[in-house]
Amino acid sequence: MNRASSSRLSELPQRVESNRMSMVYATPQSKQSFGKLNIPKPQSVTSERRTSFFGSRGTGMARNSAFGGTEKMKDPRPLHDKAYVQQCIRQLCEFLSEKGFPGSMSVKSLQSPSTKEFLKIFEFIYCLLDPTFQMPTSKVEEEVPRILKDLGYPFVLSKSSMYSVGAPHTWPQVLGAVVWLIDTVKVFCCMSDQDLLFADFSDGSTEIEDGVEFNKLFMEYTAETYNKFMQGADTFDEEDADYLAKLKRLYNVDEGLLTSMEEKYRILSGEVERLEKESQTDRLMVKRTEKVKLQTDLQKLQSYRSNLESFKANLENKASGLAEELEASGLQVETLKQEESRLQHILSTQKFTPADIERINWEKRELQQTINSLSKSLEQAEQHMWNEEIALAKAKETAEVKLAEYHKLARKLKLIPVSAENACGHDFEIRTSTEYGPSTMVQCRTQIQQLLRKLITDVDEECSRLTDMKLSLEESIEQVNSNISDKANDLKQLREQIRRLDEQLEQDMQDIAHEEQKWSAEMESVETHRKLLEKKVTLGYDESVEQLKAAQQQYHLVLQETNEERRTVVNNLASVLTTAANHLSIVEVSLHLAPNLPLIFILFLALIFLFTITT
Repeated sequence: MNRASSSRLSELPQRVESNRMSMVYATPQSKQSFGKLNIPKPQSVTSERRTSFFGSRGTGMARNSAFGGTEKMKDPRPLHDKAYVQQCIRQLCEFLSEKGFPGSMSVKSLQSPSTKEFLKIFEFIYCLLDPTFQMPTSKVEEEVPRILKDLGYPFVLSKSSMYSVGAPHTWPQVLGAVVWLIDTVKVFCCMSDQDLLFADFSDGSTEIEDGVEFNKLFMEYTAETYNKFMQGADTFDEEDADYLAKLKRLYNVDEGLLTSMEEKYRILSGEVERLEKESQTDRLMVKRTEKVKLQTDLQKLQSYRSNLESFKANLENKASGLAEELEASGLQVETLKQEESRLQHILSTQKFTPADIERINWEKRELQQTINSLSKSLEQAEQHMWNEEIALAKAKETAEVKLAEYHKLARKLKLIPVSAENACGHDFEIRTSTEYGPSTMVQCRTQIQQLLRKLITDVDEECSRLTDMKLSLEESIEQVNSNISDKANDLKQLREQIRRLDEQLEQDMQDIAHEEQKWSAEMESVETHRKLLEKKVTLGYDESVEQLKAAQQQYHLVLQETNEERRTVVNNLASVLTTAANHLSIVEVSLHLAPNLPLIFILFLALIFLFTITT
């Protein structure tokens, strides 16, 4: 939308009143954000069709779009202004150094860059939009204008301008396209850093941040009114009323406060008018006003006098230069005439060959051409001298008129005659050169200049003193305002910190209460579990005591049975040993009777006998 910087895109007569634009921008918020559209105020022109750099619409539309058509747009930027071109070059150089351009670029090298350097710069800037871009090796003169056209560059960049980029007639247009591409990159970088263009809109409860809500309302209003405009509508009263209502709701506008402020403004305006009328009768104010006027007139007179002197000096220099040129031309003409007579004499007294005659004729033609050119130069010099004399006469007439104005102004300032109030006994009157001699004229001019300089010095000293006093007072006021704003900011920060601490304290109290409830519930559950464990332990202890008593009784019974069995075993063992001893005696006797039986068989029988007895 920033492409239309100053001229109206539509060339049809404007049907909607232009004062509606002031209503669109009449928002209570003075802060401007990046996201707001910069739409210029339309200006009506006399043409019978609308143009566009977005292409023509279909035939089914109610009217041609304000952006429709194929007519070439004229670039409103002053690309032929050297100062503007230098500004664009500095902007390009700063952008390249900021983004880390790999090559070495300076303002001097960008005055007339080569095509190779331009392609490197273009590829580097376009890679900021598309990192995968690579400059093609062929047909570059067609590729670069095509890329700019695809990006939406509203002006035509010819293919022939790519062959000689650094030419004086080509480089400003190419530089304008590069600067537009830089602006596009900056807009792209800013937009890519934003997560969301429009936040969710609520009924006045959302905090306005960087004008995002205003942008959303403005876009909705623009789209709705433009659709109705394309359908043939010329007035949008309902949309305007709805848009103003939304703005008032968005910015929390208080109608009562506005009314009271208007009434207060009316009262203050009346008071100011009354004070201004009263101040008009103040003689001191009148004198001060006259003093300011006189100082202004004196400055104008001084500047006019300096201009007149410089103009006179220039005329004198030009007249002396023309006289010298005229004298030199006359001498050159006399020299050429003498040379011609000498050559004529030589030609009449000597015999020449055909080659000499041809050479002499050729030299004669050259000399004739030189004479013609010098004659023309002489005529031009005479004409110039005549013009300068006329201009000098006019300058003298003008000087006389200015001298009369000077005398009139001096009389108003009471500097003329000598007995005037501000003359202080000095003669400020300037007479013509006919009334003075040359030395007297210079002396009078020097004397008047000294007196005027002294008078100007006195006035300037008084003005300087008053100006210094005013500046000191303004600095004091500015310092006080700065201190007030700093203290207000500090107070705002302290209030914000107090609010945050209150919120943190409230949150901590809620967390502590929640923790106390949690711990009390856990204590109740632990207490219940403890009581249940105590009950279970008591029951288990009683059962263990009963089991211990029963085990002790059973132990006594088992101990008695064991003692009985032990006595029985001891008795049986004693009987076994007695029997074994008897058996051994019997075996010994048997061994004496039967010595031939194997000893092993005897022992085996003894073991069997013992086993049987034991069992």
